[in-house]
Amino acid sequence: MLKYIKQSNPKSTITEDKQSIEKTVSSILKDIRENGHKAVENYSKKFDKWQPKTFKLSKKDIENSISQLSDGDIDDIEFAQKQIRNFAEKQLETMKELEVETLPGVFLGHKHIPIENVGCYIPGGRYPMVASAHMSIITAKVAGVKRVIACAPPYNGGAHPATISAMHFAGADEIYLIGGIQAIGAMGIGTEKIKPVNMIVGPGNSYVAEAKKQMFGEVGIDLIAGPTETLVIADDTSDGEICATDLLGQAEHGPTSPAVLITDSEKLAKDTLIEIKRLLEILPTAGITKVSWENFGEIILCKDKEDMLNEANRLAYEHVQVMTKDPSFFLDNLKNYGSLFLGEETNVAYGDKIIGTNHTLPTKKASRYTGGLWVGKFLKTCTYQRIENTETSSQIGEICSRLALLEGFAGHAEQANIRVRRYSGKNVPYPIKK
Repeated sequence: MLKYIKQSNPKSTITEDKQSIEKTVSSILKDIRENGHKAVENYSKKFDKWQPKTFKLSKKDIENSISQLSDGDIDDIEFAQKQIRNFAEKQLETMKELEVETLPGVFLGHKHIPIENVGCYIPGGRYPMVASAHMSIITAKVAGVKRVIACAPPYNGGAHPATISAMHFAGADEIYLIGGIQAIGAMGIGTEKIKPVNMIVGPGNSYVAEAKKQMFGEVGIDLIAGPTETLVIADDTSDGEICATDLLGQAEHGPTSPAVLITDSEKLAKDTLIEIKRLLEILPTAGITKVSWENFGEIILCKDKEDMLNEANRLAYEHVQVMTKDPSFFLDNLKNYGSLFLGEETNVAYGDKIIGTNHTLPTKKASRYTGGLWVGKFLKTCTYQRIENTETSSQIGEICSRLALLEGFAGHAEQANIRVRRYSGKNVPYPIKK
């Protein structure tokens, strides 16, 4: 039996006009298809007030960005990138190529082939998302992607030094200062000055997400991400201060970011509410965080850990933080989540910025059928087959022919029959048109 100590506001007026977004995105992508780079320039001027001679950053531009960072800033970025690169490399080591002999002389296998061209979008609206450069560019490079280009919107009328530096340190082959829909269109469709890519990855606002959605099929994408979601699962071994901090720490992403606590301790639930009220009086980002919490925040009281598990699986949230006496119970049994943070010593911010796992994760219940961005997303697992035994080829051919004719595929049957005739000497009749 669930009890809501604090419930989200179903009457919230913070909504998005999905039809309007779809129409706007469709119109802009169509314009880019028809007018190429000129359209990209027009939308950059319209939406970002950005009219450079060229969107592509030169070596000098990149060096200028790096020069604006302190040695400490650079060290921190490089430390984070080392963690992301290391974990991606370890993930790649688990992906083995395969060849197996299934019948005498029949060899089946698969290879992992890197995507050739990838475009990474690094958002920079409310916050410049420096960490997104690590998560996408490094992971693609570890996978073996030959050409990785990256786009970020202009920030305060120019390049954001830390973002550009991170893109460069991560290994981007080309860096462009383009934002929003026009960046997705430029990378996916291509222009006279930007060679198109085969896949686009990275988070972004609703317009970026819709642009990726509309481009999907023409290019690959990682996933369609919505507002950040965080779920804290805690029992009486935790306390209200840390639960409140971890909830509000993620609610600051934006005014529509859900943050939910599920607990089997009524005392913890009430203590967390008190701490949230206190923190909202002092957090510099409280203007955004308060709106998000009031409209999309929840505290749900459950009966026991099994009850909490069922509710967590139902919510299927992007980030799930577990602070209970037995976090391994959730590791072993929770099925629907983007990334799991076990124990008080870790938290979602670590995953977002530095610890090594990828922060591009499924939202809006997509974790029921997919995980987040990882090195495997940049690899195509392609099968092959080889037969080195004519007797086996003939035996397979006879069965294949019968199965093909069962479906009415005479041409398929003849592909098998010709090999039966050649390799076994059997006089298999040709299919006759009736």
